[in-house]
Amino acid sequence: MRSAAWTIRPAAPYLEGMSTGSDILIVGGGLTGPVLALAARQAGLRPVLIDAQPPAVQEAPGFDGRAYALAAASVRMLRRLGIWQALEGGAQPMVEIKVSDGRAGEGAAPLYLLFDSSEVEDLAGPSGWMVEDRHLRPALSAALEAAGIPRHAPQTVTAQEVRAGRASVTLASGTSLDGALIVGCDGRRSGTATRAGITRGGWDYEQTAIVCAVRHERPHEGVAHQFFMPGGPLAILPLQGNRSSIVWSEHRPRAEALLAMDDATFLDALRPAFGSFLGEISLEGDRFGYPLGLSLADSFAAPRVALVGDAAHGLHPIAGQGLNAGLRDVAALAAVLEEARRRGEDIGALPVLERYARWRRSDTAMLAGTTDLTNRLFSNDNALLRGLRDLGLGAVSSLPPLRRALIREAAGISGDLPPLMR
Repeated sequence: MRSAAWTIRPAAPYLEGMSTGSDILIVGGGLTGPVLALAARQAGLRPVLIDAQPPAVQEAPGFDGRAYALAAASVRMLRRLGIWQALEGGAQPMVEIKVSDGRAGEGAAPLYLLFDSSEVEDLAGPSGWMVEDRHLRPALSAALEAAGIPRHAPQTVTAQEVRAGRASVTLASGTSLDGALIVGCDGRRSGTATRAGITRGGWDYEQTAIVCAVRHERPHEGVAHQFFMPGGPLAILPLQGNRSSIVWSEHRPRAEALLAMDDATFLDALRPAFGSFLGEISLEGDRFGYPLGLSLADSFAAPRVALVGDAAHGLHPIAGQGLNAGLRDVAALAAVLEEARRRGEDIGALPVLERYARWRRSDTAMLAGTTDLTNRLFSNDNALLRGLRDLGLGAVSSLPPLRRALIREAAGISGDLPPLMR
């Protein structure tokens, strides 16, 4: 398989309202959809992107508090796709990750786990980077335009059909698009999956993640913090300047009350959990609430249909791996489709798509199990469990080989990596 040597080829002409001869119909224009379109284009395929959001919404320049933790492997892929060059100047490296346990207002337990990226020689840099939403979406939009990838926005899919040798979708505008393959990048309530008859299982955590950003007096030095509390974990993730992204998971009634507070009252509630180590804090941007649950599609593929990202799996944000898992899906699917194209195979044939599904299913199931177990182990105030997990953090911290293995896992550079991430 090729990887870094791929080049972007001009897309075929595209006319709104007409059926196309595209290879891949990508439903969902959030984050994984555009990246898949670029990866497919680089692999010599002809993608079309269908986005429910207007371009102006996707490309809004203002900071709204949202940011993403991109693992080193994800950054490798974005670099090879020509996107990272536009992001690097505004991205913040995470050089260390500190994991601790405790209660709001009481501080962290004395035993904690510290991941230092410099311990892993073949990482050659940070284990991850923080990228703000206001930078990532416009960069993806500009890359789509530069690659000449057709985009229907704002448009939704109202119907899809699979027949011998082809698949098609009908848009709300009445436009009909056809291709060899439909890829659902349309989230946990994926219409693509529903129309294909793919069901999903899982459960609700009865938690909500509050996402926002704060400005603080002291520099964070590129250190990310994961502080486990009885109601759920608080992630403090460094942004450029004296700013940090907050992902605060709490029991749902408490989270709803926090979201309903005015800014001053919310900050008063956040300070005991956040601590004083970065000095005084103030809010930047908006607050967002995301109900948390675990969900896995029963299959990642069906005849002429593949699922990617949240359409295939919804994970707890406890390890910040949700988007990274989706990008790994993208890299794996692009590799499978590129190899199938070179072999002269039908890229939408079920045996081809099952290769992708097998590749990603076990890795995703393991990640889902790990995040689920960690959340259940740490999101409680059981005295016995608290003692055991604190001892466990201390034990892992004192075992360099295990610690380095966990750093590699967090950086996304372990396991069977797709070419774009090697």
